Amino acid sequence: MKRLFIVSAVLLLFCSSTFQPSFKIAKLKYQGGGDWYANKTSLPNLIAFCNKNVGLNLAPEESVVEAGSVDLFQYPLVHMTGHGNVVFSSTEVQNLRNYLIGGGFLHIDDNYGMDKFIRPELKKIFPECDLIELPFSHDIYHQKYNFNNGLPKVHEHDGKTPKGYGILYKGRLVVFYSYECDLGNGWEDKQVYNDSDEVRTKALQMGANIVCYALTTY
Repeated sequence: MKRLFIVSAVLLLFCSSTFQPSFKIAKLKYQGGGDWYANKTSLPNLIAFCNKNVGLNLAPEESVVEAGSVDLFQYPLVHMTGHGNVVFSSTEVQNLRNYLIGGGFLHIDDNYGMDKFIRPELKKIFPECDLIELPFSHDIYHQKYNFNNGLPKVHEHDGKTPKGYGILYKGRLVVFYSYECDLGNGWEDKQVYNDSDEVRTKALQMGANIVCYALTTY
């Protein structure tokens, strides 16, 4: 079963374990014209931070995987970002659903402009589930680092409070959606946005929480 690869990988790669084999995080390539390839330095920096500060052994470069590809099932965690349109075909919808209910985890980071497009696409994948705002007490905010007030704010656009949304399938969080936060921008090389060290550190710490949560909750 497709779930087996994820279960075995995660059981071996528990964040506090002393034995941690290398694996890759993947960035999701999608259709519709949105810039799925945005934030080019984000994941390598997050990976390096996790390896140094959380004790993981992640491969230093992320993979790229298409929404409809069987290769999706090689990755316990897939990251998705962009500013614009997102379209999932019926085949991609089914593939993403199978991946997520089989043990996979999807982190979506709205890079400002994705929100109105991603919400209806998520409803295609999980028509029976609502995208809900997670309480600050949720475990994703309390892994290696504690975020008692939820997501950190990286960049200001419309003066809105950052929100962390999720889809729970049979009680398990399968999708985490960071909105009005620009979390991935905070992972970028410092010269890209010239964010302060404090802002970048908070963003990377929250990113590390997401990685740990995805690997340790089943």
